[in-house]
Parts: sequence; structure tokens; C-alpha cells
Amino acid sequence: MKEFILTQEETERTVLVGLITNTQNEAKANEYLDELAFLAETAGALPVKKFLQRLDTPNSRTFVGSGKLSEIKAYIEENEIGMVIFDDDLSSKQVQNIERELQVKILDRTSLILDIFAKRAQTANAKRQVELAQYQYLLPRLTRLWTHLERQRGGIGMRGPGETQIETDRRIILDKISHLKEELKSIDRQKSIQRKNRGKLVRVALVGYTNVGKSTLMNLLSKSEVFAENKLFATLDTTVRKVIVDNLPFLLSDTVGFIRKLPHHLIDAFRSTLEEAKYADIILHVVDASNPQMDKQMYIVYDTLRNLEVEGKKIITAFNKTDRI
Repeated sequence: MKEFILTQEETERTVLVGLITNTQNEAKANEYLDELAFLAETAGALPVKKFLQRLDTPNSRTFVGSGKLSEIKAYIEENEIGMVIFDDDLSSKQVQNIERELQVKILDRTSLILDIFAKRAQTANAKRQVELAQYQYLLPRLTRLWTHLERQRGGIGMRGPGETQIETDRRIILDKISHLKEELKSIDRQKSIQRKNRGKLVRVALVGYTNVGKSTLMNLLSKSEVFAENKLFATLDTTVRKVIVDNLPFLLSDTVGFIRKLPHHLIDAFRSTLEEAKYADIILHVVDASNPQMDKQMYIVYDTLRNLEVEGKKIITAFNKTDRI
């Protein structure tokens, strides 16, 4: 188990939990937890320890086994930990059972990414995309939100009203999801018109794993000031700039970075943002050459592009951060 270096700037101390399974060996599980630690730091938390357990499949009640959960609980109590983050999605029942046992805030990978997205969203379009992803994540987990009623008043007598309220909330959320999808379709139509109005300039789309330096490269080429930071998902909004190199003008667009285990509903919510790659003439794939997981990150990018049905495009690969090698 790996200990992380403590810093004074961070406040919310957390531990990370992952599994070694038949499909995920120890090396891969550690890679995922290292990335989860970076995500936690990006969200403003301080990862202080990680826990791994070898199981064929996640425990249906508590994700990890009872012995490992007791070990995590003891560490939490001894080290004033306020949050536990799991590397895979948890069901409503799993979160409820784990919270009852550990008595601290419980997050999974998706809820952590959604929190980062919510902080990063700047434009109305990005905020709507994040809100849609949040509602889609929340919908199957509504039952958990009503457990506070059981704790306050007891389960007996609350089952009927609780179920009624859950169904009411479900309808409200479904209506919100439908409304947000319509708004995003309207934004897509506006973007389509904007693309047509850009004329016949060659379009180049920057794509790559998150935090490889796409926005920094965008700033350098376009002499603009797109927000760039050494954190995951620094950019959510697509930015398009006209660039001239050796008297050759073209349109350069930046896109949200890709990441492993990015939930499908997040890809769906940000499809309109990512589709700049679909309509580009050339894709500029930016790679962090200093990252030990470079090959795997490149694979994730190609796989995500396939999911977005981006095929038959000319791809130029730019190996960035070579000074760090």
C-alpha cells in the first residue's frame, strides 16, 4: 500500500479503494488508483493512503470484503479521514451500506469526475452538459437520498410516502433530463450553423488524454489565452481559434481531455463538445511523451474516437513534454 506525501494546502483528507480482479491485475489496479489520486487532488482533496483487495468480483453489499472494510474503518478513525473514494461505480445499496459502516463521505470515480466537471464548467453549454450528466448519474441512486428519513423517523410508516416521493423525484429528474437534452440539441444546431459559416478553412482538432498539454499548445499556436493548468480536465469547453502558420490559415479547436473509465453518460453529455473532432479535417493527437503510461493513454484516445464515430481522419501525433524525459 502506497503512502502519499502530505501538503498543507489541501484540506479534505481521503483514502482510495480499488480491486485486483481476474480482469484487472495488481499493476493495472495501482495505475488506476494513481490516476484516482490525481483526480482527487484536482477536486481539492488530499489522498493519504490507498487500499487494494484481491476479489474475483466486487462485493455486492460493500464493494470490498468485510475484513478489508474493517481495516479501512480502523485507519479512518486513527487518521481523521473524512472521505473514501472508490475506483469503480458504486450502487445505491453499496453506498448506503459503506456509509453506515464507515460514517464518512463516500464517493465513487464517476461522482468525483462529475464534481470536477461542475467546478470547471464556465459557459452555459458546459454547465448544461455537466447538469445532464449529474442527473443521469443521480437517477438510479434516488433511493439512497431518502435514507435520511429512515434515520430520523424509523423505517416503519415511511415506506409508502418515501416510495411516493422517490417516484415524484424520478419524474422531475426525467423531465429535467428531457429538457436539458432539448437545450443541448438547440445548441448543437447553432454550432452546426457556426461550422458552416466558418467557410472552407481547414479545420484541425486537438485531442488527447487529459493533462497532456493541449491547451498550452493551443495558446502557443494561436497566441491566445485559453485556460491551462497542470490538473485534470482544466478545459471543458471547446475553443476555436483562427491560426496562421507560414501564411497558411486554418481553424484550430481544443477539446475536453479523455481519461480511462470515463462513464458513457459523460461521453454522451459532452458529445457536442467532442464532435469538433468529428467535423475536423485533421486531428492533432497530443501525447505526453514523459508519461510512463503513454501507450495506454494513446489507446484510450483512439478507443474514445471510435466510440464517437470519428473515422477516416488524418491523424498527426505530437509528442509533448519531451524535455521531461
